[in-house]
Order: sequence, then structure tokens, then C-alpha cells
Amino acid sequence: MIEYTEHLVLFLIAVVANWFSALAGGGAGLIQLPILIFMGLPFSLALATHKIATVALGLGATMRHLREGHLDKLILLVIFLAGAPGVVLGALFILDVNGRHAEIALGILTLMLSLYSWFRPELGLTTSEKHRDVTGLAIGALGLFIIGFANGALSAGSGLFVTLWLVYWFGLEYKLAVAQTLVAVGLGWNGTGAVTMGAVAEVKWDWIPALIAGSLVGGYLGAHTSIQSGNLLIKRLYEVITLLVGLKLLWG
Repeated sequence: MIEYTEHLVLFLIAVVANWFSALAGGGAGLIQLPILIFMGLPFSLALATHKIATVALGLGATMRHLREGHLDKLILLVIFLAGAPGVVLGALFILDVNGRHAEIALGILTLMLSLYSWFRPELGLTTSEKHRDVTGLAIGALGLFIIGFANGALSAGSGLFVTLWLVYWFGLEYKLAVAQTLVAVGLGWNGTGAVTMGAVAEVKWDWIPALIAGSLVGGYLGAHTSIQSGNLLIKRLYEVITLLVGLKLLWG
């Protein structure tokens, strides 16, 4: 009976965490990863388990966004091809690095995302496509490679960087940026990170089914809520989530 209760708790945690992530374009690790640690998993085991489970977030969100035609094939291809190698390198790199130092650095950068978006009130409210030439795509790809490296090394918050990068560099509105992030990062990057982590780190496999089910449901519901919401609401939620993620990373 206790085991069934534990799996129900894991499912509900995954639904809530991935609902917020699908709505704001990142941040599932803010809720899910610390709770896995609180439930008794060491950091490396919790991180590997979390990464594998969050692949279902991308699947759930993709199912919903495909119905709306929100996906930009060129941007999705650039995100995946540029970011996936960074994910692999980051996942291997973090095994030999002081994780706390990396968390502090990422926390400071994440807080800067929140402040940048807040003090740019017009940012991401409308779409104005830009930097679609070869040079622009190359610089955009470099930025995504760096963010992919952070995604492989630390799960919390990297999707938020992708969302803002798509808004800032490629001129997408928040709603469309979130859609690309959830599909390319949720499926592509997290899938790559999950395979890498599964090969080099231990995973709590008996928790995976409940977490995957919750991620799938949460991803779909979050994407649906995002589609129904306006860009200003998504922008404000993005700013709140980045603020909380940044503070959480600094707090430890």
C-alpha cells in the first residue's frame, strides 16, 4: 500500500512540475528534482531519473502543439542540431565538476533572465522574425550549443534560456517560443540527455513509470493552457518561474 501511495505522489508531482514547465517554457526541475532528492535520492541519481522522465514532457506538449500548427521546422532543426552535442558534452562534463559551483553560476544567470524580460516590457509580445540568414542562424546555433551544454550538466532552468533566446535572437513571441522549446528541448535535448545519463549514471527505474505518466499529462495540459493564454500572461509567468529557479539554484 505504501508503494502505491509513493507512486501516486510521484505522478502528482510530475503533473504539477511539467504543467508549469509546459506553460512557461522550462522550470520542471524547480519542483520535481528537489522533491526527488527530498524523497531520498542522491543528487546524481535524482538528476538522471528526472532527465529520463521529462522526455515525456516534450511528447505531451508536442501532441498538443501539433494540432495548432505552432511549430517552426527550421527553428526546431537548429535547436536540435546545435544543442544536442552540447547536451552530451555537458552530461559528461558535470561528472567531474563541483555541482554546487555550477548551480550558483546558473542561478545568477537565471535571475538575470527574469530581470531582462521584466525590464523589456515589449519583449516577446509579438512575432518579428529576424536573423534567419546564414550568419544569424550560425550565431543563434552557437547560443543554443552553449545552452545545450548547460542542459546536459544541470536540469533546472535550461529550457528557460532557450525560450528567451528564441524570443530575443529569432524574434518569436513567447507563445511560439515556448512551443519550440518544449518540442526541441523536451524531446530532442532531454532524450539525448536521458540516453547519455542512462549510460553513465544510475537511474531509479522503478520510479520512472509514474514520473513519465505525470510528465506526459502535465506536458499536454500545460501546452493546452499556454495555447489558451495570451503572450502577456505567459511572459509574466516566465519571469516568475525564472526568478524562482534562480533563487532555488542559489539557495541550494
